[in-house]
Amino acid sequence: MNAGFKRDLSLLDLIMASVGGIIGSGWLFGALYAAQDAGPAAILSWIIGGAAVLLIGLVYAELGGMLPESGSIARYPHYSHGHVTSFIMGWAAWIAYASVPAVEAEGVMQYAAHWFPGLWDTQTNLLTGLGLFFAALLMFAFFLVNYFGVRYFAKVNTTVTFLKFIMPVLTIIIFLFAGLHWGNLTQAGGFSPEGTSGILVAVATSGVVFAYLGFRQALDLSGEAKNPQRDIPLALLTSIVIGIVLYVLLELVFVVGIDPKALQHGWPSVSFNAPFAQLAASLNLGWLATLLYADAVLSPAGTGNVYIASTTRVLYALANNGYFPKALAKVDSRTGIPVFSLVTAFVLGLIFLLPFPSWQSLVGLVSSATVFTYIIGPVSLAVLRKTASEAHRPYHLSGASLIAPIAFVIGSLIIYWTGWATDSKLLIALLIGVVIYAFFALIMPNEIRRPDAQSIKSGIWLILFLLAMLGLTYIGSAKLGELKNWIPYPWDMVVVAIVSLLFYYWGVASGYRTADVVEALENISQTREASEL
Repeated sequence: MNAGFKRDLSLLDLIMASVGGIIGSGWLFGALYAAQDAGPAAILSWIIGGAAVLLIGLVYAELGGMLPESGSIARYPHYSHGHVTSFIMGWAAWIAYASVPAVEAEGVMQYAAHWFPGLWDTQTNLLTGLGLFFAALLMFAFFLVNYFGVRYFAKVNTTVTFLKFIMPVLTIIIFLFAGLHWGNLTQAGGFSPEGTSGILVAVATSGVVFAYLGFRQALDLSGEAKNPQRDIPLALLTSIVIGIVLYVLLELVFVVGIDPKALQHGWPSVSFNAPFAQLAASLNLGWLATLLYADAVLSPAGTGNVYIASTTRVLYALANNGYFPKALAKVDSRTGIPVFSLVTAFVLGLIFLLPFPSWQSLVGLVSSATVFTYIIGPVSLAVLRKTASEAHRPYHLSGASLIAPIAFVIGSLIIYWTGWATDSKLLIALLIGVVIYAFFALIMPNEIRRPDAQSIKSGIWLILFLLAMLGLTYIGSAKLGELKNWIPYPWDMVVVAIVSLLFYYWGVASGYRTADVVEALENISQTREASEL
């Protein structure tokens, strides 16, 4: 457990890791895409999305304090349900994390096209060949920052995050004093032109949830924290609150900053290649536009750097669980980095630049995959409350018996709102992961742990849950991007909530006291006792 890692991260470093994950390309593009889907009511989308992620964050605050581990998203289900559940969740986390550096690198290129038009094709709204090349080069820079160790990573990330935090805050302040068009809040169809369905779709597919997802970066790096049991809960919750305040205000100033003439054909017709920078120029704030174009390179780049670090830790955890070759779990004694996992994260991450060459096309898949991994948190929390009741919990979530199922239902609804087109791709991606696992288990039987009967039994609920969610997106309301419209809106959401609650309690009942959690708690107890001497 966390063998070989260097414990160099302070509370500030952990907060900056999560805030750095939250403030990326999401703030540059999310406000536009949310407004296109929901109009001024996109402000509510950010509040709903933030509240949803905060509930999930509360769950992970307890887990992170109790079991601080690198790549923990693949470890918690391993402790509560064994191999099958853990592998599916870890693989989904890898899908989500590995693609984000590509998303952020592409966001950098889209803004850099302001100075270098050859990077972006305005006809297709896709990266050009040259843009793809420089996006790959930027991802290599992320690799180098991580290669030299977590201390170097922390110094770079903390500095970059401070810098990129300044621009959205400055943008909000300047826009509020720039003669904004407050009438936009009721123009072009009213405050909520697409009704409640538009608000919910914006939460899932317009970059809202995607923007908040970075809060878990501190959790993924918890094995390298100086005082993880104290600092992880603080870092998670602080970063989420900062994100909510920031994004709600950004959406507000974006909506009221648009020239009313641009709304003649409704909110879906509003289009910018560089939303806040072009908006600043239209408000005669040329100097701010210049700063925004510059920050648009720094901000997503910083987030991409954070996510390649997290991807590396997830690969490490999957190998540590025995699902991937042991070489991925080997930590370099000099740098304290699982180097082979880092190289693998970089190489495989490049793949995501190819089939998804535009920012928004990746957001839905990333959001769905990541939220899917979040749903295990509430279930694992409830299981570990029973099977590891003796564990030291620096942060004990009050009302967990109510918050955990609500968080699970919310996560399930976000997956549902993402829609059939994205969720069907997610299922295919997860099946590919199962095939890869089976392949490695076949050719490397001495390295890859095969699931035992207990873990298979404990993982059935998750497999059926995934199939049930896919089925619901197939027959659900077309208003939310589903296929057949057999269950009309909003009754489809009632059905999803009821079905997900049933699976939550099935998942909790399926958990058991694994040998791995016993070993992990013993190691943590020994580490804590040694630090107190």
